[in-house]
Amino acid sequence: MRNIFHDLKQKDHKRHLGGLDIFRYIGPGLLVTVGFIDPGNWASNFAAGSEFGYSLLWVVTLSTIMLIILQHNVAHLGIVTGLCLSEAATQYTPKWISRPILGTAVLASISTSLAEILGGAIALQMLFHIPIIWGAILTTAFVSVMLFTNSYKKIERAIIAFVSVIGISFIYELFLVEVDWPLAARGWVVPVIPDGSMLIIMSVLGAVVMPHNLFLHSEVIQSHEYNKKDDASINRVLKYELYDTLFSMIVGWAINSAMILLAAATFFKSGIRVEELQQAKSLLEPLLGSNAAVVFALALLMAGISSTITSGMAAGSIFSGIFGEPYHIKDIHSLFGVILSLGLALLIIFFIGDPFKGLIISQMILSIQLPFTVFLQVGLTSSPKVMGKYVNSKWSTFVLYSIAVIVTILNIMLLFS
Repeated sequence: MRNIFHDLKQKDHKRHLGGLDIFRYIGPGLLVTVGFIDPGNWASNFAAGSEFGYSLLWVVTLSTIMLIILQHNVAHLGIVTGLCLSEAATQYTPKWISRPILGTAVLASISTSLAEILGGAIALQMLFHIPIIWGAILTTAFVSVMLFTNSYKKIERAIIAFVSVIGISFIYELFLVEVDWPLAARGWVVPVIPDGSMLIIMSVLGAVVMPHNLFLHSEVIQSHEYNKKDDASINRVLKYELYDTLFSMIVGWAINSAMILLAAATFFKSGIRVEELQQAKSLLEPLLGSNAAVVFALALLMAGISSTITSGMAAGSIFSGIFGEPYHIKDIHSLFGVILSLGLALLIIFFIGDPFKGLIISQMILSIQLPFTVFLQVGLTSSPKVMGKYVNSKWSTFVLYSIAVIVTILNIMLLFS
């Protein structure tokens, strides 16, 4: 039996699931969602809305559909095999394939932590005028306490609370502006590529599917019900996992859409182009009032903290998986992975003069690594040796590899841009 979440008891697989039992399965997807609404996404979304209005909302819709398919697929890997993506790669692929990919995934998690810590630090600067360096130290310290002292269930509840604060914040912001809803509805479903928008389109798409989220989802999905031995139990969890993923990704879609709507209804309407998060906050105040600016910064702080927590967990999962072990914060390899990710990210921030440039560099590193992780995942879930009778169908394999190719092309284009 896995020791990932030792505070959880084995569920009774045979009891009847009532209508409200679906809520037992809501949680793992929301941990992944915070990576979908991290500070990097904020920068891309506000740039999209301020420069092109509602016309790029379709990019959020498309990226969410791609994300649902990939996250649903990697969650299946965790449920069926009882292994996270890192463990499965170690067990089922040669070392000359798994070690380089997992090694670069650890580097990508460090890059992710760097961006998330910077987001929290920028928010603290907005709220309390704390210098970026000290804000980064405070963010890292708070996240470390959360990870090292709390059980998974407490962290899950904290993440759900943080996501709720972010969502409520944007609902509040949207009530302060006049959104052109018919134009927004068209923007969500009608692909339009305005002149000069390609870089932002690639940024939004490229920042949505992140390597650490694929590793994390395959790990945390096993927290609610694991060590399944019969088909009925596996099929039940697979069904409810889909509900969790759909619900969580739609929440992410709504929050990302709200960012573009807010930027379109304020900055685009006023002819203001936003290129930095600090700029967005300072410009919101004269347009919508001081309360709106504070709520914006508070939501960014919640996004920075929660996404740093999940990037640390992902790093621990990847590193422990290299040694064929599940994630557990008290195990040496998991602990080392978390410290490596957060510690090196914080150290690098000390040498970054321009936080915005730091965010750009971190996204570039993710763009390089992501295709390797996606192809690794699809290769494993398409293997009968790994998945047995739950292997991807031919149609699913075609769709997944098509998405992998699209993601690879977009990230290569983004890298060169």
